[in-house]
Amino acid sequence: MLLETRNLTVSMEGKTILQDISLRFAEGKRTAIIGPNGAGKSTLLRALAALHSDYRGEILLDGENIRRIGRKRLSQRLAVLPQNVQAPPDTTVERLVDYGRFPYRSWFRSSDAKADREAVEWALFVTRLEEFRQRQVLSLSGGERQRAWIAMALAQRPKILLLDEPTTYLDIAHQLEVMQIVRQLYEEYHITVIMVLHDINHALQYADEIAIIKNHGIFGQGPPKEMLTVDTLAAVFGVKADIFINSRGDAILSPISIVK
Repeated sequence: MLLETRNLTVSMEGKTILQDISLRFAEGKRTAIIGPNGAGKSTLLRALAALHSDYRGEILLDGENIRRIGRKRLSQRLAVLPQNVQAPPDTTVERLVDYGRFPYRSWFRSSDAKADREAVEWALFVTRLEEFRQRQVLSLSGGERQRAWIAMALAQRPKILLLDEPTTYLDIAHQLEVMQIVRQLYEEYHITVIMVLHDINHALQYADEIAIIKNHGIFGQGPPKEMLTVDTLAAVFGVKADIFINSRGDAILSPISIVK
C-alpha cells in the first residue's frame, strides 16, 4: 500500500507551512520524518492522515486521492497517533484499545464481535499490555500510556501507521520499548510506519528511509546512512557532530557544537 504526496502545499493564516512537498512512502518500510522545529513535520503527518484538509496538491493512497476516500474506509487502512492525546476519565486500557474498532462499526449494523475481540487482543499482545487491560489509562506511567495509545491505533488493523514524535517526554527505557515495538511491527507484521522523530539516532537505527524537511520544503529523502551524515547535521540543524560505531555496529551521531 503506497502513500504519496504530489506538490503538497499547506498554508495557515497566510503563512506557508509546507511548500511543494512530493514524497513517496514505500510499502512495508519505516520512514522517519526529521527536521528543525517549525519545519512542518507534524503538519505533514496530519495532512497524510486527512486531519488537515486545507491544502493544495494531492495525497494519494494506492493511487486514490484521499479526499475521495471516506473517513471510515481510510481509517481501516491508515491509523495515526498524534501528539498530546488524552483519554476520557476512568477509561481502562482495554476500553481505550477497543475505541480503535470504531471504523468497523455503524449505527446501521452490528460489528463483528469476534473480529473486534481478536483485534483488541492482538493489539494488547503486541504492545505487551495484556496484564494492564483493567488498569485506568490515567494511572499508567508515561511509557505504558504511550503503548496503550499505540495499541488503540493497532486495533484498527491498519496497513499504515503514522506516529507523531512517539518517544517525546519518555525516559530512555520507555523510548527503547516504543522503538522496539516499531521494529516488531515492521519485521513481523509488515506494517508501513511513518514517524516524525526528533532523535536522529532513533532515525538511524529504526528507519529504512529518511525524509528531511527544512524551510518548509524537502531537503532530501533516502536511506539513513546516506541522509544522516555529519554534513547533513551541519546543513539542516546547524550543529557539528562526531560519528562513531556502537557495539552492535550501528552508526551513532553525537552533536558537539553549534556551527557558527
